[in-house]
Amino acid sequence: MARGASTKNEPLSKDRIVQAATALTDAGGFESLSMRNLAEELGAAPMALYRHVANKEDLLDGMVDVVFGEMYAPVIGGDWKTELRERGVSARAALRRHPWAIGLMETRMHPGPASAVHHNATMGCLREAGFPFREAVHAYNLLDSYTYGFALQEKTIPFETPEESAEMAKATVGEQGSEYPYLAEVVVELGSRGYDYTEEFEFGLDFILDGFERLLGP
Repeated sequence: MARGASTKNEPLSKDRIVQAATALTDAGGFESLSMRNLAEELGAAPMALYRHVANKEDLLDGMVDVVFGEMYAPVIGGDWKTELRERGVSARAALRRHPWAIGLMETRMHPGPASAVHHNATMGCLREAGFPFREAVHAYNLLDSYTYGFALQEKTIPFETPEESAEMAKATVGEQGSEYPYLAEVVVELGSRGYDYTEEFEFGLDFILDGFERLLGP
């Protein structure tokens, strides 16, 4: 059965259109998303979609909001370090599920309700932990820069498994190991244990949170 065939007789709604667009883009990348392709997926005429979404930008706002809805919203007043760590881990996981969203999360001019809830919760978590306003803004920006930057790196580096990382390192250094001893050391290390994205991400996240703790003071 073709993807979406079982729901083609369901009435159109903005939520159904946004969910279908998200699934289509997850499967085929951002270049696969067009109003015509989406209409075909939904078993509808392209013009019928415009009764529910104003244009493609409106659709994209909704899709980005879906991704924000999958990210953990920190509990305001909870243990801030634990809450922000869970937020970071869940954000990376959501971006792995929706790699097309990397680079788009903070660009929307009309963010949806999930985005508002998420941003309010994150800022509230920092403020209620005792961070002054300006320091809370700095901390929030640093967390997002790290998370989105890591997600972009994870998306673009051409290996997925530890074994592939070792092969890439060998190919990159080639026979020049004696000229570049520190690169050769990387090859040996990756060959023995590989590159673990989760380990690397969580090391950096914990390092940042430890720095926030020192900033907050006793």
